[in-house]
Amino acid sequence: MNEPSFAHFRRRLYALAIASGLAVTAQAQVASPDLLRAQAAVQKAQEADADHYAPDLLDSAQRALIQAQAGALSRSRSERREADVLARQAAADADLARVRSDRAQADAALQQRRDEIAGLRQTLGLPQEGTP
Repeated sequence: MNEPSFAHFRRRLYALAIASGLAVTAQAQVASPDLLRAQAAVQKAQEADADHYAPDLLDSAQRALIQAQAGALSRSRSERREADVLARQAAADADLARVRSDRAQADAALQQRRDEIAGLRQTLGLPQEGTP
């Protein structure tokens, strides 16, 4: 008769241990929505040239994001909560840096257009705006 082998139990134990390890690893790698939003906000700020127009804010956002990413990997629940707070701070700083960058670029483009209009008025011999 076929008697059960202890090797059969060993294989199941190994499979269970591997599956548990993969589940823990997968859970640790899942980023919180706050962290994902912060990463996206920092990326958008970088794409908006915030490093040129709002470098202090972008730097603050990047530092907070790095701290949030490190905290999110912690086993401590309080550190993970703090990571979410840091992620929200990073997102806010990055959003503000992007908005300031967008505004600075818009102001520069407006001034360029005004200068072009003033040059055309001068070329055509028209009075400048604000001149009686």
